[in-house]
Amino acid sequence: MNSLSSVSDAITPLEKQKVMRAVVLYKAEDEKLMAIADEDERLRAAIHVERDIPIPVPGTGEVLVKVMAGALNFNTLWALKRKPVSTFDRLARFAKIDPDAVRHNLDYQIMGSDGAGIVVKVGEGVTNCRPGDHIVVYPVVFNHQSPEAMEDYLFDDHSRIWGYETNFGSFSDYCLIRATQVLPKPRHLSWAEAAALPGANSTVYRMLISPNGAQIKIGESVLIWGASGGIGSMAVQYALRTGAFPVAVVSSEEKAELVRALGCRAVIVRPNEENEFVNDDGTPDMRRLVRFRREVLQANGGKAPDVVFEHPGRGTFYASVFVAANRGRIVTCGSTTGYDHLYDNRYLWMYGKRIIGSHCASWNEAARANDLICKGLIMPELSSAFSLDRFEDAVEELKNNHVGKVAILCNAETIDEGVEDMEFRNAIGEKQFRIFRKKGK
Repeated sequence: MNSLSSVSDAITPLEKQKVMRAVVLYKAEDEKLMAIADEDERLRAAIHVERDIPIPVPGTGEVLVKVMAGALNFNTLWALKRKPVSTFDRLARFAKIDPDAVRHNLDYQIMGSDGAGIVVKVGEGVTNCRPGDHIVVYPVVFNHQSPEAMEDYLFDDHSRIWGYETNFGSFSDYCLIRATQVLPKPRHLSWAEAAALPGANSTVYRMLISPNGAQIKIGESVLIWGASGGIGSMAVQYALRTGAFPVAVVSSEEKAELVRALGCRAVIVRPNEENEFVNDDGTPDMRRLVRFRREVLQANGGKAPDVVFEHPGRGTFYASVFVAANRGRIVTCGSTTGYDHLYDNRYLWMYGKRIIGSHCASWNEAARANDLICKGLIMPELSSAFSLDRFEDAVEELKNNHVGKVAILCNAETIDEGVEDMEFRNAIGEKQFRIFRKKGK
């Protein structure tokens, strides 16, 4: 891993201060917030940027990190909205099953499941990093003494998503992680670019490449919903890198141009309101479904897609099952438009199609995915970055039809700060890093 020329630069502030800035949720506000019907108003009311939050102290197997940058994802919105449940419910459950998690169960929570920073202090037993190392955070907390979890964290009920189902996340000056969350920061990336990668990159790797996912093959076609978003844009890259043929679905011509810049030739432009395939009474909109299938076949050379990369959920799932090829795979995560999926099972079982559930990645999968970033094979699609004090503006950016990823600058001062290997970056080409970058951000 990369070390600072002067480790004391990272450590000295802790000798002078005991508190830090952080974006926090308050447990006492749960009932009040849930009573606010307007979700935009609820989001704004839930956000608190505080300056006197205690800096956590690493225990056995833990690492304190000076956060240079974090990144938003949709669990940020879920946490703020208290949907589908309050995250404080998850903290309480975590404390009951894991003795080390008791101190996570506070009356406040620091959010943030994506982050990059500098190791400041390590607890007893930590040997895979040291103060001064530049790292990114694998966003899963799991029991490293569980044989099941060591194979795959999803086999172990104790596993939790960091900064969503745990405390001390990345939207702060300092965060607390376990040693099993440490991955090396890609040297050719800025802090903001690096922070935008761990969750999305490992999620897409598992969904499309891993034996736990669709395992796409050269020559196969992959239908990708939301192809200009954080995970959709990475899915396009993975499909292209493996020799598969991505068919992208986006909501505007502007987003289509961004996806084409990644190298995707087949792009379907459909306004978001056209991607609701189930009527209010639960019946399918067959006219819209048939029209969409016709668009997919036209974009894919007359063939149905072998794989459907599905993450919107309720709004699109019926169509995903409907249009997938015979013996096709629908790999799904997230469900940003709703968890209660509807589809006609005849289109699944009569044609041998499979639905594959996927959630983040194992530590090994995340490490393999991160290595692809370090080698310059997969690129960050960062659209904008906001200072920690402008967290509310960042949330507005995320929910208002954003593209790529939105970063939070914690201790980093600019979106471009933190590049260590400029020679490698120049060899890749600066243009590749700025496809999704918004001017003035």
